[in-house]
Amino acid sequence: MGKNFLLVAEVKTISPFNFKSSKSWEELFEIANKEGDILSIHTNPKWGGSFELIREARKRTSKPILAKGIHSSDEDIKRALEAGANFVLVVGRIPLICLDKCWIEPLNLHELSQIPPTFKVVWNTRDLSTGKLKEESFQEARNIWKGWMCQASNLKTIKDIKEGVDAVLVGTHLEEFVESLKLINGQNNTKT
Repeated sequence: MGKNFLLVAEVKTISPFNFKSSKSWEELFEIANKEGDILSIHTNPKWGGSFELIREARKRTSKPILAKGIHSSDEDIKRALEAGANFVLVVGRIPLICLDKCWIEPLNLHELSQIPPTFKVVWNTRDLSTGKLKEESFQEARNIWKGWMCQASNLKTIKDIKEGVDAVLVGTHLEEFVESLKLINGQNNTKT
């Protein structure tokens, strides 16, 4: 079994939901850059991010970068792209610019049902207002959205990946997730 999803490896040092990494931004960046297909770099200070960190990441990698944040204005999207991001996560709204560069994260199933089918969608299993699990499940979201979809939050190992995802966005448990991926690949490599 080969890896049939993109790994969006998140560089996350803190979150407003009582997470603080024991590793520095630089250490986390090295892991994400080595293991990820796409790097997720925060622009929001609540998650230890800034637009300057996008610039720093761009100097250090040629891999695609997803600017992760709320990006509540189209100006934020411009800033992220100018800083070196290839893609920009936009939460809870449909932007008016750079539509081909935006990944949309709806806050609920109703918002998901309103997104035009040409977008890439991120279904975050975490409720951003509380930090707890959403009541709406990934499967409910997948039943509504038939296009490209990224699963985000609460991913500790490869076993947490839901059926039918195109990508997974892993941050808090990136090291543990990568180890589980290596174990699966190692087991598969020994079976010849």
